[in-house]
Amino acid sequence: MARALNVAVQMDPIETINIDGDSTFALMLAAQARGHTLWHYEVRHMSLREGVVKPGAKREERLFARARPVTVQRVRNAHYSFGEARIIDLGTMDVVLMRQDPPFDMAYITATHMLDHIHRADGTGTLVVNNPTSVRNAPEKLLVTHFPELMPPTLVTWDVDAINGFRATHKDIIVKPLFGNGGAGVFRIRHDDENLAALLEMHFARSREPLMIQRYEPAVRKGDKRIILIDGVPAGAINRVPAAGEARSNMHVGGRPEQSVLTPRDQEICARIGPLLREQGMIFVGIDVIGDWLTEINVTSPTGLQEIGRFDGTDLAGMIWDSIEAKLTRP
Repeated sequence: MARALNVAVQMDPIETINIDGDSTFALMLAAQARGHTLWHYEVRHMSLREGVVKPGAKREERLFARARPVTVQRVRNAHYSFGEARIIDLGTMDVVLMRQDPPFDMAYITATHMLDHIHRADGTGTLVVNNPTSVRNAPEKLLVTHFPELMPPTLVTWDVDAINGFRATHKDIIVKPLFGNGGAGVFRIRHDDENLAALLEMHFARSREPLMIQRYEPAVRKGDKRIILIDGVPAGAINRVPAAGEARSNMHVGGRPEQSVLTPRDQEICARIGPLLREQGMIFVGIDVIGDWLTEINVTSPTGLQEIGRFDGTDLAGMIWDSIEAKLTRP
């Protein structure tokens, strides 16, 4: 049995989560069952400052958080219990789970820079899951563009003329913000839809970020498959079927989960991207596949553990902890 670990969980307010679907909650339950000690904090509770050192010694930055010890249980409206808040040195933790939800904005990016100060990929210090440097360099809708042979036709741009040209070629398109999540701001624009110009005007008036444009894949009516990879290896999948009249399959907007298995094409996609994920320290990743095409690689705060477990009986949270514990070599 692995030694007991100190685990700090960087997440959104725990009182707001859905205990029946939240993957962070599943990871916390699994960690607690193994005897690990849990601490909870939010990004806004982090502080980076120089540590106290002896005269003549090298001064180093240290990362602290105002955190609370927490225990969790699967009881609705009573799913957590906090101890007294205290300032902890995150560099003394065995594991930090970076699990706050996007949007992937400058606040998110800043948090990854702060976590860079404590992350030790060799397992001899604090292990941040996922690797903050890799998360920062690989937001989900951009990491996927490194595998163009696996993607549907895709455009990332600020250029309205380029978007109009893409639409003229592919007719039926999906328009989505590059750094959003949960299906927010995703639109299907058919060839005869007169709203594209107004949509682009509204987006670029409010944001300096480019848009991602993809060819609409009719296969989405049969579902958008979420596949979980653990240390680069596929471990489970679920199909998310969009509600009637809805182009998005995210469960946040009414998508219906269905049991699923990996097809030969799914296996091919996973084999292609798995080595890079493993090399970059992406222990817990969720990818989205529509038909034969990879559309996103989710590395910030992937979801799906509980839904897959209910269909398959697979303890994905336990498998993730197996992987984390195997990487820790500090006695």
